[in-house]
Amino acid sequence: MISCTGRSFCALLRRSCQASPLEDYRQLRYNRRYGEDKRMEDCIFCRIGAGQVPVRLAYQDEQVVAFHDLNPQAPVHVLIIPRRHLPGVKEMAPEDEPLVGHLLRVGSLVAQQLEVGESGFRLVTNSGPDAGQSVMHLHFHLLGGRPLGWPPG
Repeated sequence: MISCTGRSFCALLRRSCQASPLEDYRQLRYNRRYGEDKRMEDCIFCRIGAGQVPVRLAYQDEQVVAFHDLNPQAPVHVLIIPRRHLPGVKEMAPEDEPLVGHLLRVGSLVAQQLEVGESGFRLVTNSGPDAGQSVMHLHFHLLGGRPLGWPPG
């Protein structure tokens, strides 16, 4: 079974994950080929998107859920996820472009709602373990509420 590699999120589920991005990619391709949009049962972000895991919501619609991070790295730290499982940026297909554009737009809306739109905010996504992607489900971090240094990391 495919699972994600969320360290802190797997602790929430009290389980250990051994994910393979290649397996996630193959499952995604299979689902698209046969017209299925199955949620990855062990992916914490899929479970959050389905409303199975309680979170402090910042925004939601039929495609996207935005919620406050459990381990915030800034005064405002919100995760913005698609409800549909997409492992990451490198697994995107051309038909995913409108969804990713919507994720970015939601980031801007949430920044305005949380009053960091004018002072400044950062929208970040990580791609792969070396970049710090700990959950193999596409997500953007909205960070703000303090001066953010450069370069990051």
